[in-house]
Amino acid sequence: MQNVLITGGAGFIGQNLVHAWRAARPADRLVVVDAMTYAANIRSLEPLIADRSIQFVNGDICNAALMQRLFEEHKFTRVAHLAAESHVDRSISDPEAFLQTNVLGTFTLLKAALDAWRTSATLGSARFLHVSTDEVYGSLGFADPAFTESSPYRPNSPYAASKASSDHLVRAFVATYGMPALITNCSNNYGPYQHPEKLIPLMIIHALEGKPLPVYGDGSNVRDWMHVSDHCDALMNVIERGRSGETYNVGGGNELNNRDVVGLICDAIDHAFASSPDLATRFPSCPAASDRSCRMLISFVTDRPGHDHRYAINAAKLADELGSRCSMGFESGLTQTVRWYLDHEEWWRDVTSGAYKAWIDKNYGFRIAV
Repeated sequence: MQNVLITGGAGFIGQNLVHAWRAARPADRLVVVDAMTYAANIRSLEPLIADRSIQFVNGDICNAALMQRLFEEHKFTRVAHLAAESHVDRSISDPEAFLQTNVLGTFTLLKAALDAWRTSATLGSARFLHVSTDEVYGSLGFADPAFTESSPYRPNSPYAASKASSDHLVRAFVATYGMPALITNCSNNYGPYQHPEKLIPLMIIHALEGKPLPVYGDGSNVRDWMHVSDHCDALMNVIERGRSGETYNVGGGNELNNRDVVGLICDAIDHAFASSPDLATRFPSCPAASDRSCRMLISFVTDRPGHDHRYAINAAKLADELGSRCSMGFESGLTQTVRWYLDHEEWWRDVTSGAYKAWIDKNYGFRIAV
């Protein structure tokens, strides 16, 4: 049995990890911390909170006193650190928030863990997993080999720079203090509970509402896509079986450009409407409700600054050392994801109200169709 702290547990990957961890390791004691910013949603965790399967704390990892108290009370032996500001577009308009959470917050959590584990003489048996991103490596050309764990850091956005900084902090704590920490750098995730500011849920929801599907530039930017369930399996494997001090890249092996991804989303929605006539009544503004393709909504808009052209992950180290391989194919995973958003309309309508609409207008309203 382990006493586990999961930070950012009400975010997209975080809440999926909470559910996956609870199912795979029912004996572990889970404490979930989240500052409940705009991207957090506790609804999926409420049944686990109600039956005391987890303890939820509404708190900020930057609060040193709170982190120290939680470590003293719960004697954590495992930390899965996912709390982060993660949206590139928001980092361009408000970089300070990313430095505060991603850099200072990570430092505060590292120090709390190190102090607690030194005091209790558990430094040798505890584990701290820092969950990062492939964006720290910068951008690849079309013919370049995929990122490996030894690829140089070349962040091109405030978000990527803040995550690169936090990665370096973790490495420094390992080298300087013997911190039993590991780092994972993952490719783009998708799946249930993802905030609608991200590409895939944004396009699904806009298509259902008959709104334009804004694609940056000519849509040729390439990403490596991974279903969040595969990511969570890899994270649980790394924290238990990975070598302390090591970095593991986690990728889906599904390189696709944004134009093709949006097209596949449209096709999946079109097929869902053809298979379920009731959807036309629920979403009358969607082109598929009148037997038209959602592809008609695709609109190419001016690109964002510093937009990395291609990411690709070489996850051979993870597969060779720990046996972790992604099992979800992109098209089947995308079909499941579209179905989830169709079946959880109340969830995303709640999320997309108010401040989210103002953000969409701010980020996309000024962009010119190209």
